[in-house]
Amino acid sequence: MSTPRSLRMSRRVRPLVIDTARGTFAALLARPASGISERQTALLVPGYTGSKEDFLAILEPLSASGRPVVAIDMRGQYQSPPAGDKAHYEIDQLAGDLVALAKAVATDAGRVHLLGHSFGGLVARQAVLAEPGAFLSLTLLGSGPGTIGGDRAQALTDLLDFLGPAGSDVDQLGAKVREVWQDQLKPQAEVEGTPREIIDFLAKRTMRSCPVGLAEMAKHLLDCPDLTDDLAALERLPKLVSYGENDDAWLPDVQDMMAKRLGAERVCIPGAAHSPAVEAPETTAAMLTSFWNRAESAH
Repeated sequence: MSTPRSLRMSRRVRPLVIDTARGTFAALLARPASGISERQTALLVPGYTGSKEDFLAILEPLSASGRPVVAIDMRGQYQSPPAGDKAHYEIDQLAGDLVALAKAVATDAGRVHLLGHSFGGLVARQAVLAEPGAFLSLTLLGSGPGTIGGDRAQALTDLLDFLGPAGSDVDQLGAKVREVWQDQLKPQAEVEGTPREIIDFLAKRTMRSCPVGLAEMAKHLLDCPDLTDDLAALERLPKLVSYGENDDAWLPDVQDMMAKRLGAERVCIPGAAHSPAVEAPETTAAMLTSFWNRAESAH
């Protein structure tokens, strides 16, 4: 679970509802201080159990370079409406949402910089493969080449075993998700010293996220093909792979090898684990700004 350290929203960041051909999506928009967009828009996609608030610490610094920055909730995450059925949580469907969002937020019918964190990275690469012409660059942040492993894989397997008897019944799944929050996630957050304001937010986010979506996304994380070679074939698309030095979702060595296979830039962020935008926001914002500026200059 990504946990924002603060919910403070600067005056340059505002909530937004984005209308697309595939429905509406909740977002946060950071505008340049001058009010003039001098650079291309960046679109930020959160990971599993995450939301747009996971990027709060970097939205204003990223917009300072003169580009609009949009962080979203994917379909069924927190404040974005849920899908009509579980088929719409397939990765290709979620990727289609990102393509539609990119077209909706692009400046002057241009292309956007796409960033996906963790599970959001798996969806982002699928979007790029589906319609590469919609994107100016791709950043995979704390995301791997395919199926997740280690303790996180075991935790997801345990979660699906617990949710399994509920099938696709939204009410039953919702009740089980609430049980997981009360019995596991909330006590863990309290032991870790998470501020009460953040715990209250995490509770609200957990309860408002679609339980069917949570189950389907967990399945994707446990059974996701390695599409690195397909992505590497998009040679003209600038790519960045970045991760915290202590990442425990996809190990740094795994992400490093993926970067080499992609022919991508690679940045290991000191002092960060799986959520660099939360754990090392200044370093992360500076890295992204530099990469995006270079990508625009190359074009």
